[in-house]
Amino acid sequence: MYQHISGNERELIAIWINQNISTRAIAKRLHRSHATIIREVRRNRSLVSGYYVAIAAQSRADDRSVRSRRRHPLKSPAVYSYVLEKLRFSWSPEQISGRLKKQQGYPVICPETIYRFVYRKDNRDRKLWEYLPRKQKSRQKQNGRNVHKERIPQRVSIHLRPEVIDLRTEFGHWEGDTVEGRKSEGDGIHTEVERLSRLMLVRRVEAIDSPKTLSAQVEMFSRLPAGARRSTTLDNGRENYLHFGLTDKLGMRTFFADPYAGYQRATNENSNGLLRRYLPKGTSFQDLTQAELDDMVWEINNRPRKCLGYNTSQEMFEAQLNVVRF
Repeated sequence: MYQHISGNERELIAIWINQNISTRAIAKRLHRSHATIIREVRRNRSLVSGYYVAIAAQSRADDRSVRSRRRHPLKSPAVYSYVLEKLRFSWSPEQISGRLKKQQGYPVICPETIYRFVYRKDNRDRKLWEYLPRKQKSRQKQNGRNVHKERIPQRVSIHLRPEVIDLRTEFGHWEGDTVEGRKSEGDGIHTEVERLSRLMLVRRVEAIDSPKTLSAQVEMFSRLPAGARRSTTLDNGRENYLHFGLTDKLGMRTFFADPYAGYQRATNENSNGLLRRYLPKGTSFQDLTQAELDDMVWEINNRPRKCLGYNTSQEMFEAQLNVVRF
């Protein structure tokens, strides 16, 4: 098995090069291949003088190793062990990633990197997918709901969001998402949930694209006073590409969660879960009317919630609405 050149070997290489010993002879003395020695000298010699100096060569090798671990954080033994341990405790990749961000001394690693690690070909025999919440043997394509590969115009990260939004101390900040209908039909329901009151608004969209999504958002928010529609936080799907239209038309700020970080919009995710009780995955929305949808959401908004002191979202929203109106 290949082993990296050690510091002691680099010192010997430098000494022998200064003695005009050939790289082929050095390779024989170190029981290394000639190609290994040639590569070592070429990669780690001084770019200025062209000389091979052991200390400088070791420094360059160390820097290269650090950069490699940054690009591939799971190559770090500490990160590898941490991820494996938490997977076996049934933590989701999102939970592992989120927790790592709070740990000092660990590199940031996104959930997608962990998913790829789980489903990597050389990990198949380990069956790491059995530790995932859904225990899927292979990854399922998201039918067009992948994270947008190109940069979304005027995108502002959730990490730049004001603290009053995170703390839920100010009314009028929302979280948006799209609930998909039957995959073959391509339609959906755009949902927005107000963070303080947990009130849910919904609009059916004929296609999950940016023009239809923006139209649904404008229709929902334009009926509210400015103090009830200050911002919304979205995911990185293509349907949110025209988000800046909310700023242009309504003066709302928009923020974006990290890719594959649904937990950063948990208020909306939880509310979508309640809506799914009425409309399970795979349900066709083709014959669903807005009136029928409004009836479902009315029931959701008028249930007492423990997090609201057993008030309903409708009661909390109306109380806050009265404040911003006057």
